[in-house]
Amino acid sequence: MTESPDLDVPAVASAEDAAARRDEVVAWVREHAGKMAYELARLQGGDYGRRSFKTEGGEWTVKYEAGELEFLRFEGRAGRDVYVVSTQQPPEPEGVAAAMKHYPDLVAAFNEHVASLEHVLDDVPDDVPEIASAEAVVAERDRLLSPVEEAADEMAAQLHRVESDDYGTYAATVNGTRWELKRDVDRASYVRVGGEGGVYLVSQYGPPSVSDTRRHAAGFRDFVDAFNDEIASLHADLDDVEL
Repeated sequence: MTESPDLDVPAVASAEDAAARRDEVVAWVREHAGKMAYELARLQGGDYGRRSFKTEGGEWTVKYEAGELEFLRFEGRAGRDVYVVSTQQPPEPEGVAAAMKHYPDLVAAFNEHVASLEHVLDDVPDDVPEIASAEAVVAERDRLLSPVEEAADEMAAQLHRVESDDYGTYAATVNGTRWELKRDVDRASYVRVGGEGGVYLVSQYGPPSVSDTRRHAAGFRDFVDAFNDEIASLHADLDDVEL
């Protein structure tokens, strides 16, 4: 260090003690308010959230992330905002001192909030009706779709006989709605109603919903009729060929 000149200048005071005390208080608050953050997360649900509590001296905000305290902010009525706990730099000692005068009021407000919820669920009934079985509805859907799947496979087999490729698609517009059958060799990969984004009446990934089955199953007959007309037309075209 440079040698001090012969001047009447006081020495610079060390902030070590004040900073150490500030860090001690903040560490204690982090742990204590962390319990509030944990309880809030349990009450409010979710991994992220916050809640504010108004006290006589100002408003406190507790914010948590994954059940851990993210920050504790005090907005004093005198206009001074202090992040007593945060992920950023530590607060000034004066700010911590001003906020901590009102910290007991926050704890009291928090405890009152928790107490107010103790009996909020008392009137909620714990007896609920039995869940109805969907077995009969599903069985009826499967019964209706079984001949549709068989017919779709038969259509795919006939297309395989007529066309040279192992993979193909047959589509027809019936009553203003596009129907499409995609085949893999001689089996139907799917039957889709309504084009892109439509309903898969037949699919390798599972059956359609009951409501979609009701809406479209009957229309499959017209799709089969259109297919049969197509095959008949091809037959008629060949009949006109003379050798």
